[in-house]
Amino acid sequence: MTYNPDIHHRRSIRVPDYDYSQAGYYFITICVQNRDCLLGEIKDGSMQLNAAGQMVCQWFDELENKFPHLKNNAFVCMPNHIHLVVQILSEPRQGQTHRSTPTGGSVSIPQVVQWFKTMTSNAYIKGVKNHHWQPFYGKLWQRNYWEHIVWDDKNLLFIRDYIINNPKTWENDVLNPTHQ
Repeated sequence: MTYNPDIHHRRSIRVPDYDYSQAGYYFITICVQNRDCLLGEIKDGSMQLNAAGQMVCQWFDELENKFPHLKNNAFVCMPNHIHLVVQILSEPRQGQTHRSTPTGGSVSIPQVVQWFKTMTSNAYIKGVKNHHWQPFYGKLWQRNYWEHIVWDDKNLLFIRDYIINNPKTWENDVLNPTHQ
């Protein structure tokens, strides 16, 4: 089928004309393709990471090494999605250089998400080949992601609380494939 912009388009969920490289906090959710539970399971309200989930957590930790203008703030790996809060800084962290940042300056949220998806997808493929992880079909992550610009401290505290408690509320999570 040939590309037809009238029917083959995705509505942008981004804030129009907003610069996603601005200093500030960003809450991001990335879902596994088809919401397959590939990263572990919830037991008694606690996330039990499998090897793939542990790998995803390690790549989250690497974000600060890759992007000197980025600071990790909060994170949870769920069976089929992740939530994270990152802070874009106006200046690189103390002792950091611009060696990793593609532009040599700040970083944008789309760059962070693209790099994270690429690194975790490549590592997951190696896990399938070398450690018999459950294969995925097509792509590991859904094409898009959800983000929220954190506008104030009250909102940031609410989001951190949500992230911390997300495994405890898995039964009612809309991303839980068994949720009714």
